[in-house]
Amino acid sequence: MDFEWTEEQQAFRAKLHAFLEAELPDDWEAFSKHGPASPALTEFARHFCRKLAENGMLFPHWPKEIGGEGLGPWEQQILAEVMWEWGEPRGGQYMNVNWIGPTMVRYGTEAQKAKYLPQIAKGEMLWCQGFSEPNSGSDLASLRTRAELEGDAYRVNGQKIWTSYAGLADTCFLLTRTSDDRKRGITILLVPMDTPGITVRQIPSLIGEGDIHEVFFDDVIVPATQRFGEEGQAWEIISYSLQNERLGIPRYHLARKALDRAVGILKESGDFARESVRIEAARCAALCEAARTAIYAIVQKRVDGLPVGGESSSARFATVQAERAVSEFVVEYVPEALAGGSDYLQMHHQRGIVAGIASGAAEIQLNIIAGDVLQLPREPR
Repeated sequence: MDFEWTEEQQAFRAKLHAFLEAELPDDWEAFSKHGPASPALTEFARHFCRKLAENGMLFPHWPKEIGGEGLGPWEQQILAEVMWEWGEPRGGQYMNVNWIGPTMVRYGTEAQKAKYLPQIAKGEMLWCQGFSEPNSGSDLASLRTRAELEGDAYRVNGQKIWTSYAGLADTCFLLTRTSDDRKRGITILLVPMDTPGITVRQIPSLIGEGDIHEVFFDDVIVPATQRFGEEGQAWEIISYSLQNERLGIPRYHLARKALDRAVGILKESGDFARESVRIEAARCAALCEAARTAIYAIVQKRVDGLPVGGESSSARFATVQAERAVSEFVVEYVPEALAGGSDYLQMHHQRGIVAGIASGAAEIQLNIIAGDVLQLPREPR
């Protein structure tokens, strides 16, 4: 792998930074502490993403015929790194960039593409993903929300939990069970969140304002035209989607920037002269760079047109380790930063709390690594 950025890629990164410096408000670091799913940041993102789209910076890696600039996977990764370095001003619309859009392009019907892609490309849509359920968590194959086909529509009953953005989203990318087969019985429906029978309740949490919810579906009627893919095809589709999602959130980059901020504070106070502090900072930096290298190897696979498998879970777990290490470093050595001393480190700490939960729990990633990467046998149940 060539670890040098091309002049064009360096210019693209610089262009993004210049745009953010010009367009984000002066109090952005304090404002970004609201969290990506908060009403305040979500409302800001609706306007900001339109500006990104108008300037060709929302989906630069998409083909030109669907609203992009025709750039490649490396530019997609640069975009993600820069946005997360700045506290993710796209709010929940980062999902559109990372996996909703690419999944729609690959699996959507022509009618669905015509309906959703223009709105996504203009920065006008917010989605939520109806995946996790009570007593299921990240074990998607155990979901129980049922969709029964009645004529030309599905009747949906069930419950989802830990659903980010549900209180403000336009549409839910909903996983339902249409048969009892553990994996081949799962079907995806695209459900408008204002459909009668949907109830959303916010779950109070430490990670921000309005970030997570539980969602109830009581005799919700969804036209069969809103099915995404074929019945039973969901496992294939979400496997593709989650690879994009897990790689598209470069927490390693935000963690490294947070570490650099923390080290800067320690240098000013003279505490970085302590050998134990420098050793721990070096360990955190190494974990960040290890995660970055693991992600970059997968990006190169995309460039080369090679399939991505269980190594995406390995890279995801490496990122979780880096994020946790930096969060613990700040708590241990710069605690005053989390008590009002640094808006940036407070923002990072909020994002870091969910590092091992969002996009699939870290423990689930270890199970995938054990089975798909290491080929370890499963114990009989």
